Amino acid sequence: MKKSKKAIVKVAFWSIVSLLILAPLTAKAVTADPALGDTLGLGSADLKETVIKIVQWALGLLALVAVIMIIVGGFQWMTAGGNEEKVDKAKKLISAAVIGLIIVLLAWAIVIFVIGVTNNATT
Repeated sequence: MKKSKKAIVKVAFWSIVSLLILAPLTAKAVTADPALGDTLGLGSADLKETVIKIVQWALGLLALVAVIMIIVGGFQWMTAGGNEEKVDKAKKLISAAVIGLIIVLLAWAIVIFVIGVTNNATT
């Protein structure tokens, strides 16, 4: 239990450090000829649509992981063989996965709401 908390803290710390180091590098603006994108074979997709697709893809992946964890918990419960310790572990895994799935669905709903509000405000 303590090892997993330490691992989460380490990942969070290094994520913040890398963000602080890399954020100033991405803030530089570059102007170029509009035809340069065609020359390099870059797409001309709208940035907002691209970000929306990335966020929805990531949330879909997280929802898939939550569903897989529910299935794994159900498999552990079915194969527990009456061992109360294993059943309790499976119940905890299933409840954590369901909570995670609810959080992902709420995040998806928030994204859809924000998209709708920004579309109404800009049109």
